[in-house]
Order: sequence, then C-alpha cells, then structure tokens
Amino acid sequence: MELLGITTLALMVCVTCLVFLSVWKKNHKRRRLPPGPTPLPIIGNLMQLNLKDIPASLSKLAKQYGPVCTVYFGSQPAVVLHGYEAVKEALIDQGDEFLGRGIIPIIDDTQGGYGLVFSNGERWKQIRRFSLMTLRNFGMGKRSLEERVQEEAQFLVEELRKTEAQPFDPTFILSCAPCNVICSILFNDRFHYDNETFLSLMNLLNANFRQISSPWIQIYNLWPQIIKHLPGEHRAFSKRLKDSRSFILEKVKEHQKSPNLNNPQDYIDCFLSKMEQEKQNPDSEFHLENLINSGSNLFAAGTETTTSTLRYGLLLLMKHPEVQAKVHEEIDRVIGRSQRPCMQDKMKLPYTEAVLHEIQRYIALLPSNLPHATVRDTKFREYIIPKGTTVLPLLSSVLHDCKEFPNPEKFDPGHFLDKDGSFRKTEYFVPFSIGKRACAGESLARMELFLFFTTILQHFVLKPLKEPKDLETKPISVGLFNLPPPFKLCLIPR
Repeated sequence: MELLGITTLALMVCVTCLVFLSVWKKNHKRRRLPPGPTPLPIIGNLMQLNLKDIPASLSKLAKQYGPVCTVYFGSQPAVVLHGYEAVKEALIDQGDEFLGRGIIPIIDDTQGGYGLVFSNGERWKQIRRFSLMTLRNFGMGKRSLEERVQEEAQFLVEELRKTEAQPFDPTFILSCAPCNVICSILFNDRFHYDNETFLSLMNLLNANFRQISSPWIQIYNLWPQIIKHLPGEHRAFSKRLKDSRSFILEKVKEHQKSPNLNNPQDYIDCFLSKMEQEKQNPDSEFHLENLINSGSNLFAAGTETTTSTLRYGLLLLMKHPEVQAKVHEEIDRVIGRSQRPCMQDKMKLPYTEAVLHEIQRYIALLPSNLPHATVRDTKFREYIIPKGTTVLPLLSSVLHDCKEFPNPEKFDPGHFLDKDGSFRKTEYFVPFSIGKRACAGESLARMELFLFFTTILQHFVLKPLKEPKDLETKPISVGLFNLPPPFKLCLIPR
C-alpha cells in the first residue's frame, strides 16, 4: 500500500509539474508578444469585441495598447497592426516573414489549404505565380481581357435598360457582370443573365458573401471543433462552398473531354496543360484539388468584391448628387455618349478616377484584410511573434488615416486630387492590401471597376427613391467585409 501511495504521489507531482510548465511556457511566450488586454480562459478577449463590428473593436484596442498589439480570439492570439507604418513594416519591409495565410476555419474546413487564396508555402508560391502569369498574358483566344470587360459592360447596360426607369434592387444585375468576366477567364464562356445555372451560382456566391460576416460565423471561427457538431448556419455555408466547387469540377470535366492543351483558351485549359507537363512529378502542385479550389477562389473573390464596390459606389453617388453631376460632365466632355469607355481614357478622367478611389477608400471593403500568419519566429520591433501566429493588418486604419485623408469619415473625392485638379496618388490607398500577399486580381478589379462604372454613368442618371440626405450609407454587417445596406434606385436614361 505504501508503494501505491508513493507512486500516486509521484504521478501527481509529475502532472502538476507538466501543467505548471505548460502554463509557464504559454505565459512566457505571451510576455514576448506585443501588449494587449488580458485574455480570459477559453473565450480570450471576446468580451472586448463587438462581433457585429470586429474591425472597429480592434482599432479601439490598438489605440489603447499601441499600433502593434495582441488580441486573443478564444485561446489563439492574433497580432493586430494599426496604421500605415506598422502595416508597411510587416507586409513589405519584413514581407517574407509575414507571408503566411492565417486560417479561417469555416473556409479551411472545405478547401483544406488548397487553391490560390488560402494556401501556404511552396504550394501558394507556385499557384500564385501561375495565376498571375495567366491573367497577365491573357492573350488567349482572339480577344484581350479589356475587350471582354468592355463587351460585358455593354451587356450590363442593356440589362439595366430593361428596368425602364422603374425602382429596382441592383444587387443581382451588378453581380452578373463581374461573374461573367470570371466565367470568361476560367472557361471562355459567359451566361445570359436569366440562365438557371447562372442564377443558381449567383445565389450561392451572394449568400455566402453576406453570411461570412455574420456573428454566428465569427463564433464558429473561434471554436470550430465544438460548433461544427451543432446545427446552425455554418452547415449551409459549407454546403454552398461545396456546391461552388462542384460547379468548377463540372467545367473541368467538360474541358478534359475536349482538351485544348496546345492552344489554351482559358484558365482551366492552361492549368490542365500545366498538369500534363508535370504529370511525372509526384510533388507537383498542379493537380485537380488545386485547380478546383483556385477556380472557386477566383469566382468568389472576383465576383462579390467588385459587385459590392460598384453597388456601394452607386449608393454614394446618389447620396452626393453634386459628385455624380461632375462625373457625368467629365465623361461627356472626354468620351461622349456613343464611344465605349476604354482603359486609355483613365488618364483623361482625373475626377472620375478620384471618385473611384474615394469609393474604395471610404467603404474599406476588407477592413481587417485577410489574415496573415508568420512563417517563422519573427522579431518585429521589440517583440517576438511565434511561428504560425495570426496577424491582422487593419487596412481600414490606413484608408481612414486622418493625416493623409483629412476628415476620413467624410466621402470626398478631393482626397485624391491636388490643388490643380489632377489625380493624386498615395501609398495609403491599400484596398487590395500590399506586399507579396496583395490581391492577385487587383489589375482586373481596377479595370472592371473603371469600365463598368464609367459605362453605367455614361448612359444613366442615378435617381434615389428618397432625399439624398436620408440615404443610409453605413454598412449593414462589419465582419470580414463591409457590405452596403440594401437599397433601390431608378436609372434614368441620358
């Protein structure tokens, strides 16, 4: 019995020591992290966060604890970067150390670290390099990418004319145009706006884009291992992600039946050609899983971000009719009403370009950026950030910097104009992020925004259903994305 007692005592001492060591290690690492509010067990700093407006909560904490601070989401720490200097220092000056992609559990559950946006390491480098090259050299087929966007802009105008100046919600129609551009890039085809397959795909994308910012999804991302077993909207979200992947898979199968590897016409052709070239390489990243997820990433990122920016832009121009009038005047003077807008017109439309930049600055569509992660133990300023730590560069803190943009909460195209009325560039314009993880589709998004925006304004006057001063422009949901409130308008032909 004495031996049993001694053994039990020894085990208790060992367990106590292990627990103490574990707590000591965690606290020791915590002391080396940037300062921040003291986390509670299990929930971390959840009590200091407003799940309906996490970016504002993070910004508030950063102002209290400094431009580099630590916030705990559940038991996981995240380093928050606030302001241009901190964001630039991490993503550009030390970009190789902050190159990782932080995990978003609700997405990672389905995509598993494959694809263009949510992959890491050598996989990410290869897929991104391939995707950038494919988009940059989009001389595939007979038409340039600009011609495809111009063509879709005309289809969009014709669809908008069908509203016959009656009130309508622009959400769906505005989604169709960017989505068709992505369809053209991925599989060299477009859909009619009333096509049932297209309608189904648009519903998948729209629903998930709205839902990813919901408080429930934020909670899921805190405790996925627990909540994934419970009923809730996360199940519908995951199903829609899988349905989107299935759509891409069907398009890939169609291409495989009639391969066009020597004369690729689209992204899928190019990817399949690369798969054929590397079929003897067992470590190749060019396989079906990466193709399906990359296609899904391009669909989601390339459709909803451009759509939301356009929709927010229309709302802001109705809120500020004097700005709309100046855009109309400049387009009429430079392009006229019969000639298609083209990218060469950009330099001749400084006010319109300033308006487009101000829309993106004002709405800060992706306020907290997509999460980054450190790829190794990283010394940043006087702190040590352990490998794999989530990093949140607050793009909203840069876009709303009061020194660079006086009265940042006010919509004012003058933020991007000099005293002579010429367009003014600034390093603080970061809606697509900065550094090596910046949006791969930035050039395409800029092209779409310019051509769709100018083509709409060339043909229509935007008329609100209420007085401009009564229009609400505050986002309805502020989680991962800032989404415009629902609204209707009338498009009056010019």
